[in-house]
Amino acid sequence: MSNKDYKKLYLVTDYMIPFNELLEKTKEALIGGVSIVQYRAKNKETKEMCKEAKELKKLCDDFGALFLVNDRIDIALAVKAHGVHIGQDDMEVSIAREIMPKDAVIGVTVHNKEEALKAIKEGADNLGVGALFSTNSKEDAKLMTLETLREIKSVSPIPLYGIGGITPYNLNDDILENLSGVAVISALLNSANIIEKSKEFLNILSK
Repeated sequence: MSNKDYKKLYLVTDYMIPFNELLEKTKEALIGGVSIVQYRAKNKETKEMCKEAKELKKLCDDFGALFLVNDRIDIALAVKAHGVHIGQDDMEVSIAREIMPKDAVIGVTVHNKEEALKAIKEGADNLGVGALFSTNSKEDAKLMTLETLREIKSVSPIPLYGIGGITPYNLNDDILENLSGVAVISALLNSANIIEKSKEFLNILSK
């Protein structure tokens, strides 16, 4: 498998974890091999988010990892993040593309082929696809069928990252053949040994 085809492990942060603890957990995930970190925070003041995002960005830079901010383009610009990830209820991809630097990475959550085609047309760089499994991180998330995942894969020239309730134990070849990597929250951050859990994920992703 070439470097280009290497499937990536993508960490999404959990805003319920105290930030100093989250920073340490994120560092362990990066040591373990995570190559993308998305800062996701809800119900926090902008000033606090800027401070946290700046620290996470520095940590990602130290490890050569990509740092994205969920939803908040203003925060991403303020801390010079590498990009943003936006959902279906957030800003239009085309507007985000106009605002962000030309080399910024824009990821978009999609749930079906139609949303995927729209995001691709508007300039998305990657797609988050799911939820593939039940997840406590987003209780209202609807499950995506394997058929829908395959439909999205068939029309997508850009990377797909699986999201939603993913663990090392529920991934199978039928799912993995359609993905460029997986995005996880609880499976890493709630692990007793984040470094080893990251390596376990990457071992499965490399098969």
